[in-house]
Amino acid sequence: MAVENSDECCEITYSVEDLIKTLPSDETLENHAAILKSLADPTRLKIIYLLKNGELCVCQILEVIDKSQSTVSHHLNMMKKEGVLSARKQGKWIYYKLANEEIIQSLEKLL
Repeated sequence: MAVENSDECCEITYSVEDLIKTLPSDETLENHAAILKSLADPTRLKIIYLLKNGELCVCQILEVIDKSQSTVSHHLNMMKKEGVLSARKQGKWIYYKLANEEIIQSLEKLL
């Protein structure tokens, strides 16, 4: 709701209460920030784009990503923790896929 303000500020403004009502909860904002942080790395983005075509074994990801096994595992675990990736174990291998197939489209719209 627009209200007139004193001469010390702009002519029309919204009340603080109305503005606060438009904000997501602090928990939601924390979750969104964590997801964005988990994507804010070139290696992690490369992994996301690799997985756009479907599930891959960690061994396949390692072959493409020119990083150590521990580095790739760190990136995969971080994105899994934030809900960007999901994983399943089969035998001694772990298979990763995008937890949300629309993440690629969302990234492309954002960028």
